[in-house]
Amino acid sequence: MASRSNWTPADQGGPRKMNQSLASVSRRLGLEQATGLGDLFTRWPEIVGEQMARHVQPVRMDHKVLVVAVDHPAWATQVRSMANELLDRVSQETGMVRPERLEVRNRRPDKSGSRA
Repeated sequence: MASRSNWTPADQGGPRKMNQSLASVSRRLGLEQATGLGDLFTRWPEIVGEQMARHVQPVRMDHKVLVVAVDHPAWATQVRSMANELLDRVSQETGMVRPERLEVRNRRPDKSGSRA
């Protein structure tokens, strides 16, 4: 029987520390730092500005494609016209390898009317 003192849940496919999982995912996405992916989501308002962050949200990184959701077609147009600038900012602020492209998805507005 294996010694309990050397066993960890991760050895059996169990829970892992968040930084271990983030590091693994980050490497697969080509991030230079494990914190890059977290920074993309947590620092989004800093990266794109408060005004844009109220209407445009990052959804995922998918094979060097940054996918964002917008709450109005006018924001989709704005984001598409600024795609290269936004991708450069994402790379500079997060330490990620610059995403190759930006995809914009329209989402339905919040029915509660609480969006500004």
